[in-house]
Amino acid sequence: MGVVLMAASAQAGGFSRGTADTDILYEDGNFNFRAGATIVMPGHEFTADPVMQAPGTSVVGSDYLDTYMIPSAAVKFKITDNLSCAGTFTTPYGAASSYSAPYGPKGTVEETFTVAEFGGTCAAFVEMGRGRLSVLGGGFIERFSYDLASNPIVPPFSGAPLAMELTSNAYGWRAGLGYEIPDIALRAQVMYRSATSHDASGFATSPLFEALGAPGGILPATGSGELPQSVEFKLQTGIAPGWLAFGSVKWTDWSVNEQLIVSAGPVDSANLYHWKDGWTITGGVGHAFNERVSGVVSLQWDQGVSTGYDYRSEKWMLASGVSLKDDLGGELRLGGALVYLTSAEITGAGAPDFGAAVDNGWAGILSASYKVKW
Repeated sequence: MGVVLMAASAQAGGFSRGTADTDILYEDGNFNFRAGATIVMPGHEFTADPVMQAPGTSVVGSDYLDTYMIPSAAVKFKITDNLSCAGTFTTPYGAASSYSAPYGPKGTVEETFTVAEFGGTCAAFVEMGRGRLSVLGGGFIERFSYDLASNPIVPPFSGAPLAMELTSNAYGWRAGLGYEIPDIALRAQVMYRSATSHDASGFATSPLFEALGAPGGILPATGSGELPQSVEFKLQTGIAPGWLAFGSVKWTDWSVNEQLIVSAGPVDSANLYHWKDGWTITGGVGHAFNERVSGVVSLQWDQGVSTGYDYRSEKWMLASGVSLKDDLGGELRLGGALVYLTSAEITGAGAPDFGAAVDNGWAGILSASYKVKW
């Protein structure tokens, strides 16, 4: 089931990418280690230019999304029979886009940001009835990185490319409750992840700044934005010998993401979002073919968060995976998914890309992980 969940988090709403692998806390063993990666290959082509498109240029037919990778690693230590702790790493948020055709007054643009999360989470277990209750809690640090490369084509800014790099750190926490009955493969869990605020700083470089008197064309730059809190409920249970059903519902407070404000010297600009809160629902089944091989398939719906200022619209995903156990006690998980991206149009009042639209699109996802335990 792990590979399907890796793929599912990769296509949740907003800027969502990876999820910390805290499920490793439930696994048997005194020491467990799992590492993997998910590759996402999205495609969303423009079908209409913005009203303010530069004369004689067009983005129609071009794809603005870039392929990206989501790393994941987790290590668990069993401290006592009733206490385990894990360290995790992933990239919970990110975005990557580039425009192969000139785009409005900005010209060609490459814009990326990633958020790397280093976390620690512990689980205390208490026997209760037929199963055991788990209380989970921990903290994390986020490392935010933003890169922009723009090549304007419209006077008076033509021939004055802009490069910007921003970084910042933020801290957060997570807490949850779980209950499991191993005899029937039942596990229910609710997990809360806190919001974070980033005030990033760095530098912007452009020949235009040098013409305005900045030494070397370099100016200090800043950026600020909010990343959301979230709550996820997950449930799995055995439904027949060798068969497992599972599902999850996740709410993410994406409405906090109204705009990303970036400043370079005296110049301020804002990427407008004005998102609504996001809901993501996943359901699926798994089957153990024998003691070494098992498989899983799932379907996910994400409602999208766009309110007309960008293209983060509704998505559907069909995913499947296989788990292979080896003679050394390790487990290899492989998975794939196909995602349907619905069309979207920029209709928000004041949006700089007003009038632009994208067609229905597709994304392919491949994931792999390997686990060992002692």
